[in-house]
Amino acid sequence: MKKQSEKNKFYNEPFKIGNVTIPGRLALGPMAGVTDLPFRQICRECGADLIYTEMVSAKGIMYNNENTVNLLRVNDAERPVALQLFGNDPEILGNMAAKIEDRNFDILDINMGCPVPKVVNNGEGSALLKDPDLVGRIVESLVKSTKKPVTIKIRKGFLDGERSAVEVAKAADAAGVSAIAVHGRTRQQYYSGKADWSIIREVKEAVSVPVIGNGDIFTPEDALNMFEETGCDAVMVARGAQGNPWIFGDIKEYFKNGKLPEKRSLEEVTGMILRHARLHIETFGEFIGIREMRKHVAWYINGRPMAAKLRNEVNFVESYKELEELMNKYMDEVYKFEAM
Repeated sequence: MKKQSEKNKFYNEPFKIGNVTIPGRLALGPMAGVTDLPFRQICRECGADLIYTEMVSAKGIMYNNENTVNLLRVNDAERPVALQLFGNDPEILGNMAAKIEDRNFDILDINMGCPVPKVVNNGEGSALLKDPDLVGRIVESLVKSTKKPVTIKIRKGFLDGERSAVEVAKAADAAGVSAIAVHGRTRQQYYSGKADWSIIREVKEAVSVPVIGNGDIFTPEDALNMFEETGCDAVMVARGAQGNPWIFGDIKEYFKNGKLPEKRSLEEVTGMILRHARLHIETFGEFIGIREMRKHVAWYINGRPMAAKLRNEVNFVESYKELEELMNKYMDEVYKFEAM
């Protein structure tokens, strides 16, 4: 057990991004196809202090794309929320920021780290890491177009060996950005290898605004180590929350009294799966909601006995009733297996 220190208490305290007060130091990172409204709501309830939406296309807003409009939905219960846009045209991004100004999100974040080819090949996402001047113009346009704090999320660099994050961060800081989230991997790495946290410290030392550290946060100890190694103002959890929304509360408990969490019971995990499914159905309808839940079920039961069998079976589930029956059957089979 790590002894609680005065310094550790800081990690549970509020801080500000522009004029928005964030109640603590833990953020749920944006993940396409994952951080939809139901998952964000669950993570907020489990202790996330700042919630990021899935990335939303600025051009999609401009053309009133139906799927894009749906991504803009925010529940007041999950706030404070950072709505993440992506694009590369300062004028379009500024105009769309003004267009959605009255929506009930709190912070406008610009994605400058997405590594997927269809985004990068359009000069968006992590492609922006190659052009700090353009980053500055984008931030300047947005700051002039909205009263909400403007933030960015970047990576270490574009190609392996590059460390352009500091130059990009300085350009954004000079243009009026309110906070910067830094993922310690290059675009070329995607999510492989180990995140380089030293770049987070370098950015923190180079700018005047809060820096949020991101990359390889899977345990409470990871979060504490990131704070201590980088000096960051907040920690962002992304993949570490997949199947484990409790991680936010676990980190806070660890910071408070040094206790690491016990493994969740199968009943607690199953209960969360079914609640998550109900929220998905309320939001998207049963047909889409259940299909979207399949990947979440796989994450929730990862590392559990007979997980491979359940992952296969859940791919054929098409209704809430079928999912509930499958989870009850799975619990019975696990208990019998463990009793042998």
